[in-house]
Amino acid sequence: MVAQLETPTLNTERRQLTTVEGLLQVFTSSHRTFFTSVMAQALRIAGQGTPVLVVQFLKGGINQGYDRPMRLGEYLDWVRCDLPRCIDTPHLDDGEMRSLQQLWQHTQKAIFEGKYSLVVLDELSLAITFGLIPETEVLEVIKRRPSHVDIILTGPEMPEAILDIADQITEMRRSDRP
Repeated sequence: MVAQLETPTLNTERRQLTTVEGLLQVFTSSHRTFFTSVMAQALRIAGQGTPVLVVQFLKGGINQGYDRPMRLGEYLDWVRCDLPRCIDTPHLDDGEMRSLQQLWQHTQKAIFEGKYSLVVLDELSLAITFGLIPETEVLEVIKRRPSHVDIILTGPEMPEAILDIADQITEMRRSDRP
């Protein structure tokens, strides 16, 4: 007697892959010396072939503006304000404020285009605290970004409204232990 095996028919319909929702990560600290760990994460991700944009809002001094990004490897673009100094005060002259606003406009455009899978916004909390970039605009950009874009915000004194919507919050602290 020969048994007949039942073979399942193949489903030829293509299944759509689910899209992974981008995360909002916050790295905050009372001191301003923790950027290295965030940059290491950005470099690691870019090294795996994922496009990354790092934007440093309050750093200057190296003749680098949004139109002259530094390229680290094939997949990481790094931009700063086109300023002769680093910003550590809310008092900017007209040229400095114009440079910061141009960088913010460029950053928004880059996020909305979706070219980068990870966008690091370094010291954005201080730019908000200083009143240089409106918190409402930042919240709107986060809300309207393409669904696949991860955003990392850094800086001390992160606004509560941003902390409330963050998927991950990392608070960096110094330890007194040897």
